[in-house]
Amino acid sequence: MTSIAAKPTKTQGAGAKMNNRPGPMQWRFFLVLGIIVLVFVVLTLRTAFIQVIAPDALIEQGDSRTLRTRNTPTYRGLITDRNGVELAVSVPVRAIWADPKIIHEQNGLSQARRWLALSEVIGQDVDELMSKVQNPGRRFVYLQRQVSPAMADYVEKLDIPGVFLRKESRRYYPTGEVAAQLIGITNVDDQGIEGLEKLYDDWLTGEPGTRKIRRDAKGRQVEVLETKDGEAAGNLTLTIDQRIQALAYRQIKEAMLYYQASSASAIVLDVKSGDILAMVNAPSFNPNDRNDISPRRMRNRVITDAFEPGSSLKPMAVLSALEFGAVEMGDIIDTSPGWMRLGGSLVKDFRNYGELSLAGIIQHSSNMGTSKLALSVPKQFLLDTYYNMGLMSDTGTNIPGESSGIFHERSRWSDFELATLSFGYGISVTTAQLARMYATIASGGIKRPLNIVKMTDNSTYKPGEERVISEKNARAIMAMMETVTQDGGSGVKARIPGYRVAGKTGTSRKAVAGGYGEEYVNIFAGIAPLNDPQVVTVVLINEPGGDLYHAGDTAAPVFSEIMGGALQLLNIAPDDRQISATQVIERTTDGG
Repeated sequence: MTSIAAKPTKTQGAGAKMNNRPGPMQWRFFLVLGIIVLVFVVLTLRTAFIQVIAPDALIEQGDSRTLRTRNTPTYRGLITDRNGVELAVSVPVRAIWADPKIIHEQNGLSQARRWLALSEVIGQDVDELMSKVQNPGRRFVYLQRQVSPAMADYVEKLDIPGVFLRKESRRYYPTGEVAAQLIGITNVDDQGIEGLEKLYDDWLTGEPGTRKIRRDAKGRQVEVLETKDGEAAGNLTLTIDQRIQALAYRQIKEAMLYYQASSASAIVLDVKSGDILAMVNAPSFNPNDRNDISPRRMRNRVITDAFEPGSSLKPMAVLSALEFGAVEMGDIIDTSPGWMRLGGSLVKDFRNYGELSLAGIIQHSSNMGTSKLALSVPKQFLLDTYYNMGLMSDTGTNIPGESSGIFHERSRWSDFELATLSFGYGISVTTAQLARMYATIASGGIKRPLNIVKMTDNSTYKPGEERVISEKNARAIMAMMETVTQDGGSGVKARIPGYRVAGKTGTSRKAVAGGYGEEYVNIFAGIAPLNDPQVVTVVLINEPGGDLYHAGDTAAPVFSEIMGGALQLLNIAPDDRQISATQVIERTTDGG
């Protein structure tokens, strides 16, 4: 039987041969998968770079958008007088500032009426005001500093886009022009630029506190990160007695106007402590209104202006002779014939006074008498006495601008130069230096530095104290100077009812190129009460006009008003016992 093999079908043959190549869909899948993996790898690497390798830059950028440091406001310290009366205070005010970028972004310049209202309230031209915010690249510009609260409220209601307010402070001086040169002023940034405001600027300026916060995208505070306390400003208590300061300024200002003087000054000292009770100058200025400020008005002439003191320095010649032992109390000096020639130059008195006691030389202000006394002691001893009394050195106040005086030391001195030095020429001193010299005499020969800041130490010894002359001679000079205010003296108008006053007038011509001109400086320096010296006052009238140009007619009566008022305000008891020139000699000779 023949078998027949089965023939494979087409279908079977096709199933025997398989096609294993992937299709297009599979390639796309792997491509997408690869890209996803690559992206994740890149993101992972970038994240690692940001978080581990270089995170600081981005952290800084983030913090710049969310972190803010706010300063806690701090105000400048108070300046008060010895009794707590406020002389300088800081008051809160506002500053108007603008962000030009925001103004331009919000089309703020199109609100012309609001800008006109703003310009009128702050007193600026509207075109000039708008020109300040023309540059959109700027982010901060001041439009007006130190505006009042009422003005700030008005500006806030204007609601000009990009115009804002910020807190600041302004210095206010309750006493105005009375103590302007002494206290000084601050600038618009509340920094001291004159007077005690400048000298004690660091002490009066506090350190503001800080608060670091985080805010959200809308500028709202969400977290307080750090708080740092500031340092409070220090207060300053002066030795000034505002009652005496006001009294002295009123008298000085009236005298300047009445005597048609170019300026006038006065200083009042506490003898026992060296405290300055008053320091005044005219003309002055109002520190609360800077429109009338000028260098001439701002100058504290008591410490800055040096002048030849004239006869107010004559007690030094007598004192030098007493200290050296060239003369003794009770000695008589022959001043006849009232003039003498020294090296071709003439020294003379107003008239021939003949024989004069030491007290008589002071009382009659004899140039002949003081010249002979000055020439009776060695030159160096005479000069040392002047130096020891503090005439050519600073007074100890450290007030800015203080002058140490003018004195030309020479290797060789002629007799005429020494003679003129004895009656207050050839040397220039400040009002404060002259007051310190008289305070040294009043304290019995103890020189003290002058104080303008109240000391808290109540000890009897003060730093810088030193004895420079004997107490006996100091009291003798005071007794001699008392005769100046008695009948026959040049300072009769300096008398104070109920009090014994010792003092000396000084009328000196002002130096000009080539000699001396026709302008005068009038001085009266005095001590009271003489039984227990407590107060020294020096008054200076500069370049008086009119018919009165002697110190006895100008400075002496002003001294009487200031010193008399000061004694009453300080509640110092009167010592109204009067003595004559003869009794002065007898008492000092007996050691009284």
